[in-house]
Amino acid sequence: MHASSESHALLALGLGLTAAAANVLGGLSIVQRDWPRQYLKYFIALGAGFMLAAAFLEIIPESIRLAGRHALLLVLAGYFLVHFFEHTLAPHFHFGEETHLQEMTPQHAGYTALLGLMTHTFFDGVAIASGFLVSAWLGSVIFLAIVLHKLPEGFTVASLMLASGQSRRTALLASVMLGAATLAGVLLMNLLRPAVGYALPISAGVTVYVAASDLMPEVNREPGVRMALVVFLGAAVMFALHRMFRL
Repeated sequence: MHASSESHALLALGLGLTAAAANVLGGLSIVQRDWPRQYLKYFIALGAGFMLAAAFLEIIPESIRLAGRHALLLVLAGYFLVHFFEHTLAPHFHFGEETHLQEMTPQHAGYTALLGLMTHTFFDGVAIASGFLVSAWLGSVIFLAIVLHKLPEGFTVASLMLASGQSRRTALLASVMLGAATLAGVLLMNLLRPAVGYALPISAGVTVYVAASDLMPEVNREPGVRMALVVFLGAAVMFALHRMFRL
């Protein structure tokens, strides 16, 4: 049992590194100006659908099993935690390339947005490690849900740093910091394994927030039904995985 737990911890660390690398790749894409922007929109839509389905089909039910009647309160706390950091400390950012330079306060806006994004990338890492502490299946589902929005995260933070007057090197470093926050979440959770009953429901709230309050508004900016269909596709993939492997 101990060997299995250690192997799950190593797997969580490896996938945390993969998720962190996706943050950096997202930042690199805007620094080098060679990433097709439309593809990022599809990642956002697919990730939103998959994350919402994962939260309600897998993460929240497992949280209730672990934490009982207090789980939903912790889910709500996780939701409002990210809301506080993103919209109180870092009120101006969204998932997409920032082009309104006149709306950005030099330096301050970019760094406060970075702080807000680092909060939820930290909990991305917590969520991945928490999932693997419960089961390899749950950890894998959470990883898939998270990695789908890692490219847009890196893209967003690098864009915001450039829009606030920072250099390309600083913009890339900001995406590296997002990846580092993800790894920090994985490592901390592996050190605090008994706290998984609290960490998993809080991470569930963060997942719901990122999907419903960060990603879905970006999907809704796009005209037509194509993006909505991609959201449904993301949810359908998660539902199919749930039916095949959990029943």
